[in-house]
Amino acid sequence: MSSAPPPEEPRSEQDRAGTEPAAPDAAPAASGPSPLQGDGDVAAGEGAEGAQPAGGNAAAGEPARTRVPVATGSQPPVTPHRSVLSVRDMLVAMGVIIVIAVLFTRSCSFSPGGPTVDPESVPVVDAVARLQDAAPVTPFALHVPTVPETWRANSVDSGPVDGGGRSVRVGYITGGGAYLRLVQSDASEENLVASEAGGPQTATGTVDAAGLTWVTYIVGPRKEAMWVAQLPSADPPSRLLLTGSATDADFRTLAQATVDGRQLPAGRTPS
Repeated sequence: MSSAPPPEEPRSEQDRAGTEPAAPDAAPAASGPSPLQGDGDVAAGEGAEGAQPAGGNAAAGEPARTRVPVATGSQPPVTPHRSVLSVRDMLVAMGVIIVIAVLFTRSCSFSPGGPTVDPESVPVVDAVARLQDAAPVTPFALHVPTVPETWRANSVDSGPVDGGGRSVRVGYITGGGAYLRLVQSDASEENLVASEAGGPQTATGTVDAAGLTWVTYIVGPRKEAMWVAQLPSADPPSRLLLTGSATDADFRTLAQATVDGRQLPAGRTPS
């Protein structure tokens, strides 16, 4: 037969305080707003205490930390700004222009009497053959000059002259690189000079060369010389014209070569 447990002895207040866990300290009672602090300050204080830094709770006294996302994977290629492309394209274009200019100026030079070119760099035509081809359709006798070996014929053409008549032109590059043109025509001196000058012309006098008296002119913006003389024995009548940037000696050389040159029989005016 079991016996009943003995009754507990009553404990005093001091005994219970020693054995029971102590309650957390109570927060001090709010004493109301301070006379020096308004309602707005109290709300601001509460908001500051309640706010927490992003990214988790930070320990007291440590600065708030913010997570920065890190991009992964390959980045897309960066396209240069349009201004960068424009400058680069402009530099490339300038380089191409400079190269072309250098190649061009290698075959040209400047002289006080006018621009000169390298005789070896210009196209060459067979002036004798071209004059022979033009003779049948030219209504006056053509002269075929024998020029120095260092000269190059680079053009031959023919056509009507404004005001009446026809002309045949041969362009030469002299041994010194100057340009000189021979024109044979049955046009009047006035019409021929106006046609070949292409602008204002001023008569400056006369000069004797190759047994002929030549009327001299200054023509064009470069003030180039022009000589004109009539062939007294030509039948039908015709005249010679010389113009270009060559020297006076070159003018005389071509004048003599033309007068002494072989004559081709006159043809007829092309219909």
